Amino acid sequence: MKKTLFILGCFVLAMASCSSPEERSSTTSSATTTETPATPTETTAKAETTAPKGEGEKLIAKSDCIGCHNKVQKVIGPAYVDIAAKYPLNDENVNHLADKIIAGGKGVWGEIPMTPHSALSKDDAKKMVSYILSLKK
Repeated sequence: MKKTLFILGCFVLAMASCSSPEERSSTTSSATTTETPATPTETTAKAETTAPKGEGEKLIAKSDCIGCHNKVQKVIGPAYVDIAAKYPLNDENVNHLADKIIAGGKGVWGEIPMTPHSALSKDDAKKMVSYILSLKK
């Protein structure tokens, strides 16, 4: 029984990781946002984080992220709320984590490597990261 569940789990992960290029392609849309004047310390922290929450969430829903991640519970990789708790929402972290999504990596959350997503644009990766980091409790 354990062997069957293990094989089934591996199959599901393999299928989730092998999404077609059409599913990975992003749709570009122009979004306008209005902001209230920020203090100088807020300005540097908010430059890359103005993407609408829904846009990053939609990109994640279209991707293979759900094969390893969940919003509130650790699956194979960390839960989004755990990532948000570890990394404050600022330009440096958004850029760093977007690069990690594109290039892949391991060691920060354990020894299981994250699959690279080289077909994902940096802009889309930033929107996804901004959404994830906005989930901080």
